[in-house]
Amino acid sequence: MASPARSLQHTPSGARRPGGPGQLAGRTVSRVGFGAMQLERLAGDRKAAVALLRRTVELGIDHIDTAQFYGHGFVNDVLREAIRPEDDVMVVSKVGAAPDPDGPLPLRLAQRPEQLRAGVEDNLAALGLEQIPLVNLRRADNGPGLRAEGDQVVDLDDQLAVMTALRDEGKIGAIGLSSVTLDGLRRALPTGIACVQNAYSLLTRDDEDMLRLCLAEGIAWVPYFPLGSAFDGLPKVSDEPAVSAAARDLAVTPAQVGLAWLLSHAPNLLLIPGTADPDHLEANVDAGAVTLDEATVAALDAVPPRRGDITLG
Repeated sequence: MASPARSLQHTPSGARRPGGPGQLAGRTVSRVGFGAMQLERLAGDRKAAVALLRRTVELGIDHIDTAQFYGHGFVNDVLREAIRPEDDVMVVSKVGAAPDPDGPLPLRLAQRPEQLRAGVEDNLAALGLEQIPLVNLRRADNGPGLRAEGDQVVDLDDQLAVMTALRDEGKIGAIGLSSVTLDGLRRALPTGIACVQNAYSLLTRDDEDMLRLCLAEGIAWVPYFPLGSAFDGLPKVSDEPAVSAAARDLAVTPAQVGLAWLLSHAPNLLLIPGTADPDHLEANVDAGAVTLDEATVAALDAVPPRRGDITLG
């Protein structure tokens, strides 16, 4: 029988956990997970999408982040095919948006309580699950993306009421929040929040107070855009000179430095970098083994965060 230490450092299949073990909704998962959104790029090559997901399991990833609106359902459909019960992978989804293929952006908000319930039901059916272990409520308060207008302006308490009901019914195991403000998180704490997903990176650290609150409350911090993005106000971490210098010293890539800094920054921080490329997947996993010494961490911590308008629509 494996020792307790080994059982934490390895997945049930025996793969070593990239980034080591972390906690998510009361479960031990690898700190380097996988964001499945970019799998929609493989919609024309389903075999490659399945193979990439099988590779995530082989590499020790047991936390996959998805949504029914990714690829208009393709991503969840391929997850259902590729991920097996014996893999013991924690599949996390989100609600609060829906596909809008004819709109100015590929998404539209779906914030009303009945839309949140329908979103959970759609995820359950597509994934072939009786319960989704964790569902994140995507708000429209913070970060890049659309802002709510008209009937999509919904009070957080009304949304939490339906999410709590879905949890009580056993359709979801835990509730998370995405694109939320510090005030919103504080309001939601009595509900029992397991996860916060906000835009956050070495260069985008406006939510530092929220991260510390999550740490104090035992809430996982799962940043999206952990390396920045093309959105205005979300600069790319790999373009930062201090990151490039650290990468040269360590003989790794700037992206791996950016991910390693996040893992070193807070123990409740979990990564879900996404890709549709097998080599990039392995590079993200390898970032979990990059060790930053005190001098490097100090140099990276000293990089000033950058602010900007990150609202679209």
